[in-house]
Amino acid sequence: MRLSHPRFSVTAAAIVVDESNRVLLLKHVFRPGSGWGLPGGFLNQGEQPAEAVKRELLEEVGLELAGLELFTVRVFKRPKQLEIVFRCRARGAARPQSFEVSRLGWFDFNDLPSGLPEDQRKLIQQAVDS
Repeated sequence: MRLSHPRFSVTAAAIVVDESNRVLLLKHVFRPGSGWGLPGGFLNQGEQPAEAVKRELLEEVGLELAGLELFTVRVFKRPKQLEIVFRCRARGAARPQSFEVSRLGWFDFNDLPSGLPEDQRKLIQQAVDS
């Protein structure tokens, strides 16, 4: 059961960086337009945000995370959503393991793919700069 409120949903996302300082992005089946985006998903009832993002990455791409730290919290009006964003490092290899992910890619911070929403592009840049 995912955590939701009549007024909003709660999600956790991650800016995951590998040993070559590239960021992990996913093409997610359920995202509007199926463009590239940060990995993450909804919290289950009673689940802490850090545990949710670890679970999502393991389920969707078989990746474990190291050095997880809270980066920011964002609120969206449409959809009504609270998103908790973490920064972390990848531990191991990633490959799609869920029907929810059509593709994954590791991208240089200066060469992010088209189709990545502008707000996520800025978020990644802020994470790199801080």
